[in-house]
Amino acid sequence: MNKALVTAVRLVRSSVFSVVFVTTIPLFALLTLLCFPFPFKVRYAVASRWALLNLWWLKRSCGLGYRVSGAEHIPRETAIIFSKHQSTWETLALQAIFPPQVWVMKRELLRIPFFGWALAMLGSIAIDRKAGRKAIDQLITQGRQRLDDGRWVVVFPEGTRIAPGQRGRYRIGGAVLAEHSGHPIVPVAHNAGEFWPRKGFIKRPGEIQVVIGPPIQSQGRAAAEILKEAETWIEDTMARISNPPR
Repeated sequence: MNKALVTAVRLVRSSVFSVVFVTTIPLFALLTLLCFPFPFKVRYAVASRWALLNLWWLKRSCGLGYRVSGAEHIPRETAIIFSKHQSTWETLALQAIFPPQVWVMKRELLRIPFFGWALAMLGSIAIDRKAGRKAIDQLITQGRQRLDDGRWVVVFPEGTRIAPGQRGRYRIGGAVLAEHSGHPIVPVAHNAGEFWPRKGFIKRPGEIQVVIGPPIQSQGRAAAEILKEAETWIEDTMARISNPPR
């Protein structure tokens, strides 16, 4: 099969996936909103079915699956997830891999119709990145509340999606939350951006590698030290699993 034909087939399959991906957003958002009288676990169970559905559909429509290594490192206690951010894919997959969770995200996402409304219903921590110290204080206050309530907190320490083979600046906020809360950080590396590009529409078939590292303890440690250990583990693991397409 020549390259042009391969590209055309992948374009069609990616389009078929996207139809389901987009059209199911308002459906599951409305279902989540209708669950507002119920506790978080019920709202999350409903909302996360959208992620599980689309992971299943991604495998069927585009031939893109994933494999997890290191699942034995997931602790029983509530923790903070530090994940590499390359794609939309990991925002779905983390819901399938880890216990019920909330996300630290930019405040603008709450303004997206349906999608943003559902995120608000799930107690996401929406911060203004330009707020400086106020944003970190908000993260500490709300993050500790979520963790104490038994919800895991997902942090993308680079703050935005980074292309495969590149490295962003790791921000201190998530590590400060770990320092103040005493909860461990679970580092996550993956190569999703090689299959579902951050600015690309076409999804490549294959198997995304997800690697979960041993929990990084935070009690009695400074945020800078915690962040350095998490960054080192993630980036060293990325160098091992990455193979960006040329």
